[in-house]
Amino acid sequence: MFTKLKRHWEAKSSRSIISLFDDPNRAVEFSIDLGDLFFDYSKTQIDKKCRAELLQLANLKAVEQFRSAMFSGEKINKTEDRSVLHVALRNKSGSKIFSDGENVMPKISDTLAKMRAFTKSIRDGEFKGLGGNITDVVNIGIGGSDLGPFMATSALAAFHTGPKCHFVSNVDGAQIHDTLKGLDPKTTLIIVASKTFTTTETMTNARTALDWMTSKVVNPTNQFVAVSNSISNTKAFGIPEERVFDFADWVGGRYSIWGPIGLSLMIAIGEKNFDQFLEGAFEMDQHFQEAPMETNMPIMLALVGIWHNQICGYHTRAVLPYEQRLSKLPAYLQQLEMESNGKNVSTDGKKLTYDSGAIVWGEPGTNGQHAFFQLIHQGTRIIPCEFMVGAACAESYLTDHHDILVANCLAQSEALMLGLSMAEVIERLKLSQENRTDIGSIAAHRVFPGNRPSTTLVYSKLSPKILGKIIALYEHRVFVEGIILGINSFDQWGVELGKVLAEELTEIITGEKSKVSKDGSTQMLLSRIEAYKNL
Repeated sequence: MFTKLKRHWEAKSSRSIISLFDDPNRAVEFSIDLGDLFFDYSKTQIDKKCRAELLQLANLKAVEQFRSAMFSGEKINKTEDRSVLHVALRNKSGSKIFSDGENVMPKISDTLAKMRAFTKSIRDGEFKGLGGNITDVVNIGIGGSDLGPFMATSALAAFHTGPKCHFVSNVDGAQIHDTLKGLDPKTTLIIVASKTFTTTETMTNARTALDWMTSKVVNPTNQFVAVSNSISNTKAFGIPEERVFDFADWVGGRYSIWGPIGLSLMIAIGEKNFDQFLEGAFEMDQHFQEAPMETNMPIMLALVGIWHNQICGYHTRAVLPYEQRLSKLPAYLQQLEMESNGKNVSTDGKKLTYDSGAIVWGEPGTNGQHAFFQLIHQGTRIIPCEFMVGAACAESYLTDHHDILVANCLAQSEALMLGLSMAEVIERLKLSQENRTDIGSIAAHRVFPGNRPSTTLVYSKLSPKILGKIIALYEHRVFVEGIILGINSFDQWGVELGKVLAEELTEIITGEKSKVSKDGSTQMLLSRIEAYKNL
């Protein structure tokens, strides 16, 4: 499948990226401009021939046909026999979208209206806790039920006008202890987000939160809300149906921020800003469906990823937002990519003969520069970098800070490409004030190999609409990569085995079962943990 592209890479791998800019139109021709979002992939080894072959690959793998299938509600999630319709949650066109012969849009509209009404009642002070207006909201969930709203709420901190939002995901009791200890139960709302309302980590934390609230509130479940599609389980917990926000099984957890999972975000930023968030995603959906492949931002972002991972053999990518409020975005994209495309079999169950999804990680700039950029610049592995930066910041009185931030972002991508040769290092040392006599022996330590690829995503200013566009961009990027790799990006069976074993081990740890069925290492670790409890 990748033979022609690999041959092209083998023939051109020693070529410098900077030499491609001998073409004065290089920067313009290898970038995509959507008006408030700009994607530059010119600092890569992709040339016109390579791009043509990548686009041919996308055609061969029927990316456009699968895209149409997803938007029309076909069951492209074959292993779970489901449609993939997170795009329906932000469908602003008024068009019908069907799943199993049913138009899903009326129910989505009803749920969104219910979310708006509940949010308004909290923000206007109509819905109260025992002690008065709600001052704090605690979202309890894990995976997509936590990371999406946590990331988005952090990103849009400049737009918060509602109660403070807190997030608890880890079953480690320290997190819920530290979160609740500074809050007043009488003015706190708890959102429990679990599709089945059986997720071990979430329900353990939910019961702890209920116990905490019970000590101060007469009817504690009056201050609980559920995001779930199990009315029976939420009712058994004590949450009435009018405070249950459900969503269909055709919305995967990591794709669910656009619906009831985003309730905490809506409460924080308000209904109008949440609508703008959906609008941004919808605009990206429209672009993804309508733009030709060569100027289609999600498709080209995906093809750059395929080029670096499957062709060049760069199996890890660093996501580097130069925006502190996007500090959770690398983790969010890590889940989106690695849970979606971390597979070893194709959609028909056959073993893959090539690597699947990339390893995704990162931190916001400029912090990352003082942590891991040493390895990115001078390490033995080449790590493609995906920079993100806003043209402006929310705080107009801090533009001097932002100017420095932008300068650092652009400087890093430039330095990765240009590098610094031995001759340049020696010349700089001679001109410096160091007066070193051992220039020859130290120069090698200051050489930058350069020729390291990066992309840059520039946006106007971080806002609900821009964030919606960015998240949708990466969702579609993952989709396109999955189609090209021939895998199902919408199941996650890889998380299941550990859950089953954890349930069994919990019973062993609590003394309900014997540990003799376990391997020697696990038995030894169980014994050591038991011994350490008494230290």
